This record gives sequence, C-alpha cells and structure tokens, in this order.
Amino acid sequence: MAVGKLLHTRMRLNDVERSVRFYTDALGLEVTRRHTSPRGAQLVFLKAPASEEEIELCQMPAGAAPVQVQPDLMHLAFEVDDLAAFSKELEGKGYALSDGPTTTSSGSVIAFIDAPEGYEVELIQRR
Repeated sequence: MAVGKLLHTRMRLNDVERSVRFYTDALGLEVTRRHTSPRGAQLVFLKAPASEEEIELCQMPAGAAPVQVQPDLMHLAFEVDDLAAFSKELEGKGYALSDGPTTTSSGSVIAFIDAPEGYEVELIQRR
C-alpha cells in the first residue's frame, strides 16, 4: 500500500500577507483559497500555474510563539524557462537573487531568492 499524490506543503509564518504578496508578485503563484482554521490560524493556499500541488501558508493566532526559520532548513524549487529573463523581471519588481545563477554538473542553471521569514526559493532552468 502507498500514499497517493502530494497535496500540499505547509509553511508557518509570522506575517501571512507579506508572504502572499511575495509568492504572487515575485513568482506568479495563484491563491486558490483562504480560511481560518478551527484553532484560529490564518491559512492561505497557493499553487504554481502548471502544478497541482499547493503551498499552505499558516499564521498562528496572536500569542503563538514567533516563527524563526533556521538557515537552510528547507526550500521550495520551481522550474523557469529562462532564468536570466526571470531574474531581470524579478529585479524590475524590486527582488534580488540571493545566490547564483550557477550552472550545475547536469547543465541546469540554478539560483535562489529569499522569501519572507527566511525560507529559500530555488529557481531551476533545466538543461
């Protein structure tokens, strides 16, 4: 017996609206739904236009311990057709790459951008 498809990945945040702006403005993700959980957490689900899997952004109610993302704890990776053009568009929106671009041994080109809260986003132009 095995699990079915991956549905979503949850990321806890201190400021859900700031992160929603980043993921929609910088990366072009779409908000698929929003609601408040039974525990009072603000939840926002996003997805990339060509993907079924979602990212769940979660801000716990007031009084919860603040989120402190450890360096290199985890990252999300997205495919881009043209990393140079995508990077230029990011710069035009006021966002900068934090690392790269770097050509890998497979011939792909990768770069990173820092999302709010300290999460990293990897951008991959496949060979």
